[in-house]
Amino acid sequence: MFEVLVYVYENYWRGDACPELPQLERKLNAIGFDADEIRDALLWLDGLNLAAQSTLWLDAEPVIPPATDLPRVQSPDSLRVYSVAEQNHLGAECLGFVSFLESAGVLPPPMREVVLDRAMAVPGEPMTLDDLKIIILMVYWSFGEEPDALVLDELYDDSAERIAH
Repeated sequence: MFEVLVYVYENYWRGDACPELPQLERKLNAIGFDADEIRDALLWLDGLNLAAQSTLWLDAEPVIPPATDLPRVQSPDSLRVYSVAEQNHLGAECLGFVSFLESAGVLPPPMREVVLDRAMAVPGEPMTLDDLKIIILMVYWSFGEEPDALVLDELYDDSAERIAH
């Protein structure tokens, strides 16, 4: 599935440039991707599109009566507590990376929640950091956001090639 997602990311730089899912499926079949991988990737992408469209970006506290169900801006003093299922599925390395991006100010809370939602939609555990990085790129892609150079460097970096000094 991740090979298909990487192909989609690399060939449709912006999420709005990506064809509708049925047309994308035909293109991916013509290229020669495995039918099961295509199906899994398209289901995952459909969930990503739904999550991205339903996420409300609020720059300031909305002027809405408190009884509504609309999400509020996260307080800077708030703390995200990960469920046991999230901890087991993502593992310490992936959760640490999400925390790193958040503390660096490049992964806002609404985007973090979409990352976690899409990560939890991937079967198998624990998730690898490389797979999580692809998910993060796809979330940026779905929001029409281009990560800044430092984020891209961190997402594309192969830690196995790093030399410790």
